[in-house]
Amino acid sequence: MCLPFVVLVFIFNYLPLWGWLMAFQNYKPHLGVRGSEWVGLKHFKDLFSDKSFWLVLRNTLAMSSLKLVFGFLSAIILAILLNELHVEWFKRTVQTISYLPYFISWVVAANLVMTALSSEGGIINELLMFLGIIDQPKLWLGTPRYFWWIIVFSDMWKNVGWNAIIYLSAMTSIDPELYEAANIDGAGRLKRIWHITLPGIRPVFTVLLIMNLGWILNAGFEHQLLLMNPIVREVAEVIDIFVLRYGINMGRYSFATAAGIFKSLVSIIMLVTADLIVQKLNGDEEVL
Repeated sequence: MCLPFVVLVFIFNYLPLWGWLMAFQNYKPHLGVRGSEWVGLKHFKDLFSDKSFWLVLRNTLAMSSLKLVFGFLSAIILAILLNELHVEWFKRTVQTISYLPYFISWVVAANLVMTALSSEGGIINELLMFLGIIDQPKLWLGTPRYFWWIIVFSDMWKNVGWNAIIYLSAMTSIDPELYEAANIDGAGRLKRIWHITLPGIRPVFTVLLIMNLGWILNAGFEHQLLLMNPIVREVAEVIDIFVLRYGINMGRYSFATAAGIFKSLVSIIMLVTADLIVQKLNGDEEVL
């Protein structure tokens, strides 16, 4: 039964690795991989000597790390709050509203974010002025120091509900007798969450953390591309946009492939390292 899926994975995930050979060639489309000139590590040297690459690497790591931390915290907090609700209709309503943005494409979501942050009638500026926090509208998307946080919080808004479902599912496997015993012993709600709920979802959290660390250089593409403008380009460009602009758009396919290989190698190293660290913390018990 698994054979068709194994074949699909092999075709779409392993066969394309043949294209990695382009990173070691001066690839020309009309010559193909077999006919292009071999240049060794030239494109990797060009990549690591490019100042723009280190700038986009900084942006990628910063945005990805912030999204990782705030994404996990928001999903776990929302899942715990929903788990503590006992009014079923209200719980279902909140859960439905929270995960609906996940099904919206980033094209639509980015337009909603730009509208909300607009300096002309945007709800964020209007609300902050009404509360007296600011005196005049701010150009949120035109100020570099705000851009990373806009990316992080808009990503939280879009994905928190969907991510919380995984933790809610993990919470359903916790033995209810543990909560009953804690109640009898006089444990309050916070103590029950700390000593029962959080340890109960730790295995799921650990697996998701390891998998997400493997994607640490995937800070996004559509998200930044749609919200980016020339004023904030220096803090907005990530590796995928860098590859598109300086690789594919300029016909430097070998350079773009070298950047892709770098991303993949970093992902593998992060994944293996995280797994080894968790194994040590869990007494050499394999997680992945």
